[in-house]
Amino acid sequence: MSIIEFKMPKMGESITEATIISWLKSVGDYVEADETIIEVATDKVDNDVPSPVSGIITEIHFQKDDVVEVGTVLALIDSSQVSDGSQQILTKVENSQEISKKAEVISNTKPETHNPKPATHNSDAFISPLIISIAQKENLSIEELQSIPGSGAEGRLQKRDVFNYLKNRKYPLKSNPIPETRNSQSSSYPKPKINFVEGKDHIVEMDRMRKMIADHMVYSKQTSPHVTSYIEVDVTNLVNWRDENKDKFQQKYNEKLTFTPVFILAVAKAIQDFPMINVSVDEKNIIVHKDINIGMATALPSGNLIVPVVKNANEKELGAIAKEVNYLAEASRNNKLKLEEIQGSTFTISNVGTFGSLMGTPIINQPEVAILALGIIKKRPEVITTSKGDEIAIRSMMFLSLSFDHRVVDGFLGGSFLRKVGDYLEQFSSLTPEGNI
Repeated sequence: MSIIEFKMPKMGESITEATIISWLKSVGDYVEADETIIEVATDKVDNDVPSPVSGIITEIHFQKDDVVEVGTVLALIDSSQVSDGSQQILTKVENSQEISKKAEVISNTKPETHNPKPATHNSDAFISPLIISIAQKENLSIEELQSIPGSGAEGRLQKRDVFNYLKNRKYPLKSNPIPETRNSQSSSYPKPKINFVEGKDHIVEMDRMRKMIADHMVYSKQTSPHVTSYIEVDVTNLVNWRDENKDKFQQKYNEKLTFTPVFILAVAKAIQDFPMINVSVDEKNIIVHKDINIGMATALPSGNLIVPVVKNANEKELGAIAKEVNYLAEASRNNKLKLEEIQGSTFTISNVGTFGSLMGTPIINQPEVAILALGIIKKRPEVITTSKGDEIAIRSMMFLSLSFDHRVVDGFLGGSFLRKVGDYLEQFSSLTPEGNI
């Protein structure tokens, strides 16, 4: 018998684990090589994972909603008798029926010696640090934890027990929360009470992506000391140029010309002038990235956020960037982004002006050290200097705000970089020679 270990594959440099969405095959099923047998989700995108060989699944070690580390064995596949016809498949499946039944019993049945106990406050019950960590994150009280039947040795509470409880949890029990551990750096201020009115208020559970976004944002604020700088730029010439050339641009490149490609081009050029803004922090080391990969924060129809990436933006002309931006935006809306299209960003922009915001204070997209927010473009009277002296004119103005990691980006670097981006937008001819498209 040739048993092949089917492992959780590595799906990106920063991906260390994935959540099982569903199994498309069961124990005893025959699978072809490269046939999809499981759907998994990372903190980036969902993926279909194919079988590495042809054979029959003899064991499945994890179930739906389990979080599994990369490299962990998910299942075993017997590849010793690759089918040449349906009869051989049928024979092999029949021989696997007993294995299937045993696996089902193991995965769905708890030991009889540990029947669920009524909810009691047992201060002597052992709760592992991992369970405490999960409880703190999910705002579980000690009473709730002790009311959950444990499936481990001597009724000990396991991670899967807590997660199964959370799936069916309604409103939390009114009791004391789990105390923070000594090593925690979170505030000792008590959590404010939530007033929940039965029959009026209702609970909307965060979907998987929203939970990941929330975790990522909290992690970023805890990791990087954020500082935000602002400037105002006059983009009148840029707006006029776009209005005059958008039809010509569409005919030449068969692409719509939005402001986003121009913003990306300006940022890429400014990064070339200030390369230390294009870095990441690894403990006490600063990793300076050679590639300039610009992430563009994109809102999804669900209200969630995703950041597709324009790779090597400094090496591309405006037409190429526009084509890529339009493709990534469309793929985002239709949930068709590939994993590699949302990985590897070294700097991120967020066009908050799309939603009518004047300016923003964006949170850094880790492991980057800066993020640029672009506000709405608004016309208003401004004092400008002409050959005739100072005059009041109607100009198109916008705010730029740069949030940066003060561990490695000081005010001089952050302010100089931000001003350079503004200069490129105001002096649009420096981006596209003579304003050519």
